[in-house]
Amino acid sequence: MESLNLRLIHALQIDGRAPLRRIASVLGVSEQVVARRYAALCESAGLRVIGRLNPRPVGQTVWALRLQSAPGASLGLARALAAREDTRWVQLASGATEIICHLVAHRDRAQDAPVHLLDRLPGVTSITAQRVLRLFKGGPTTWGALTCELDQDQRDALAPAFPPPAVPPPTFPPPDGRLSSSPSPLELTDLDHTLLAALARDGRTTYAALAAEGRCHESTVRRRIAHLRAAGALFFVVDVDERLLGSPTTTAIWMSVRPSHLAAVGEALAEHPEVAYAAATTGRTNLLAAVLCPDDEYLYDYLTDRLGALPGIDTVETAPIVRTLKRVGTVGRHRNRPGGTRRG
Repeated sequence: MESLNLRLIHALQIDGRAPLRRIASVLGVSEQVVARRYAALCESAGLRVIGRLNPRPVGQTVWALRLQSAPGASLGLARALAAREDTRWVQLASGATEIICHLVAHRDRAQDAPVHLLDRLPGVTSITAQRVLRLFKGGPTTWGALTCELDQDQRDALAPAFPPPAVPPPTFPPPDGRLSSSPSPLELTDLDHTLLAALARDGRTTYAALAAEGRCHESTVRRRIAHLRAAGALFFVVDVDERLLGSPTTTAIWMSVRPSHLAAVGEALAEHPEVAYAAATTGRTNLLAAVLCPDDEYLYDYLTDRLGALPGIDTVETAPIVRTLKRVGTVGRHRNRPGGTRRG
């Protein structure tokens, strides 16, 4: 991919709603050139900016699921999962015999959400549900593995004027010896839900169009989006077919880490450029990661040299991702790619 396209993608990773005029100024080209490149990437690489709700600030819970199905049923089950509004990153793994996905559960059904899901998916032979406890990388946190083409001055010029939507680690043990509950979740208004639905379709929808959809003044929309971003409840991600950026292979890794090393290992993984996602979970394995590697030799070196050097990891289980049916929240669109292949 051309350098200008990569720099444009990196700029959108930093702030998905940055005006094209500001991006063009930082990149040193005209606004018209950036607009043409953006439109071309949307058409050829499936590039989209998507507004996402950060689950923790609004009281939602995220489950990481692994499902096994009867022979020949996995693709149909994966498609059914991808069609649900509460799923993210629906993928087929391990020779298409296993389905991996994330499930976002609302407060009123956070504890039994996987049970209800299983009831609605006939053909599932087993399910492992692990609740995500702490996110080290992915989602609202920065991931530069797609591309990292801009220097620090350019990144600073594009950085949004909002704090990163991260959850600060609690003080433990509490000063008074008593455990306290998390802060009250942010209550979303009807207008918030309207804006979030529109931004999930297109994160770069103009304020004027959002105001028309919400039947309110544009200034109200600007204030509400700023409030959601400042509260860490709304963030923007770039959805693009990463295979067009160098054909990396994605591998899911489940690790069993000694509790005393869990935070250190998770933070170390967050610094690895190959890691797209890392989170502490409940369950027999307590750390889940997704890594992008250009080939099997690179993955082998990563597992033996980088991951193997981290103290506290007792067991490691890997599963290659063979197909991604859904990424950050919307079903992948089938489209023609060079060479006749199609995106899942």
